[in-house]
Amino acid sequence: MLQVLNPATEELVATVPAATPADVDAAVARAAAAQRGWAAAAPADRARLLRRFAAVVDEHIEELARLEVTEAGHTIGNARWEAGNVRDLLDFAAGGVERLNGRQIPVAGGLDITILEPLGVVGVIAPWNFPMPIAAWATAPALAAGNAVLLKPAETTPLTALRLAELALEAGLPEGLFQVLPGTGPVAGNALVEHSGVAKIVFTGSTRVGKSIMAKCAGQVKRVTLELGGKSPNIVFADADLEAAAAATPMSFLDNSGQDCCARTRVLVQRSAYDRFLELLTPAIEEIVVGDPADERTRMGPLISRAQLDRVRSYVTDDLAGIRGKAPEGPGFWFPPTVLTDVPEDAPCAVEEIFGPVAVVLPFEDEADAIRLANATEYGLSGSIWTRDVGRALRASRAVRAGNLSVNSHSSVRYWTPFGGYQQSGLGRELGPDALTAFTETKNVFISTEA
Repeated sequence: MLQVLNPATEELVATVPAATPADVDAAVARAAAAQRGWAAAAPADRARLLRRFAAVVDEHIEELARLEVTEAGHTIGNARWEAGNVRDLLDFAAGGVERLNGRQIPVAGGLDITILEPLGVVGVIAPWNFPMPIAAWATAPALAAGNAVLLKPAETTPLTALRLAELALEAGLPEGLFQVLPGTGPVAGNALVEHSGVAKIVFTGSTRVGKSIMAKCAGQVKRVTLELGGKSPNIVFADADLEAAAAATPMSFLDNSGQDCCARTRVLVQRSAYDRFLELLTPAIEEIVVGDPADERTRMGPLISRAQLDRVRSYVTDDLAGIRGKAPEGPGFWFPPTVLTDVPEDAPCAVEEIFGPVAVVLPFEDEADAIRLANATEYGLSGSIWTRDVGRALRASRAVRAGNLSVNSHSSVRYWTPFGGYQQSGLGRELGPDALTAFTETKNVFISTEA
């Protein structure tokens, strides 16, 4: 049994049966049977059912949000957005079903066309930091493209996934088409990865586990999409609107308590603006309300678990200078908003993914030095550039090796634009106008017209 704890109180809120390899095997068989009928359905019928699924999710936004608060410790405002994002992803994917077009390619002696066909059964291994939306990033387009989906949620956050599967059936999706398999990574996750009946694995999580999954899939030439770690830069040039940049910085790494691969945890500030930026940042950090995630006023909740709390603590030693906010004491996995200054650029806290509410501020001299620091990482997921100079913004955007950049903003994810990373941050792209094609095979057909 999996035990689900409330991160804000450490109370046990649910126990959930953990899937075994036999459970995974049976689920794959059911999914394969359901997928054949789903793929044969008229595109308009698939689109209609996905829109109905979106509508049913919309009817249960508050319920799903409260579940997310309970199992993941997300603030209620964030949790409502996440449930709404599932709805929006389903709607967006439904709109692509009837536009999943092949091509006609000019050739001599006949007609050549391409056909996009579904892969079959897709395995989705979702993380605990954004349980609902990230699961939907893969589930919605995979279903829209005619596949069946087996979703393994993180062992700490299975409740919203299980509820979404119930809502899918309520919306009229075929039995077996979308199934949830709660369980541990080494057992249920591994069984899903190694199953010959699963055509593709979509994994979001640590780089270490992602590499292991990729190696296992290689033996079967199984497709993978990997969204892994990050250590994203927030580059602030001296010509930027410093007040706006400082005001936006706290939630660029404190959103979801810093448990976000896109968190801007390396704040790079041009030396001539460094002192002024810290003067502006200090009150902005100290004003962040950390507390009960169900309270509408709360901006940051707890970490997900005791293990994650211990990991974050290991990076913030007493000898490090910086800015500290406040966090509740007593039960719960609480850690205060923290900004570290005067640290070497190669210190562990400056180069390793902490996955908590901790950022470092590092000075740079000029544009070339900023790019050097920004790229001094094995990751390349996201980042921000603050400047009033459009030319500099474009040059820096081309030079920073990351998959998702924002200028004078910290926005990383929109379901209608591509998302993914460079280097150790992952493989492939999710979301955006091409999301459905990532779950298809391209078949080429030549038709001779010669007598």
